[in-house]
Amino acid sequence: MSRRISRPTAASRRRSLSAVTAALVGGAALVALTGCSALEFKEDICSGGEYPVMTVNGTGSACVSDDDKPPSGYVRYPEGKVPKHVDDKWDVYWRTHTLDENGKIIDDPDADEAD
Repeated sequence: MSRRISRPTAASRRRSLSAVTAALVGGAALVALTGCSALEFKEDICSGGEYPVMTVNGTGSACVSDDDKPPSGYVRYPEGKVPKHVDDKWDVYWRTHTLDENGKIIDDPDADEAD
């Protein structure tokens, strides 16, 4: 009894190499065209099951369980102005603004010192 071992032919090796090359070139083109934006990572302000709160008359913030109310000295962000990701529009905005004890948006008095 003889065993016969099947080996790929040169033509099938060339086809496999061509397919791999085409896949790599296509992947490189995709990265170049999207500017890697599809791979961008955005860090969430809070974890799942939490919402962000801010300090009254200050730029401090914290995350609170969805089941809890904000602790003393903290309030919810105004609707539509809640930061969702680190460095997003509202995260940057609230670094220099705050809410006073009446819920009015004001410039943070200490914002100039932070610059």
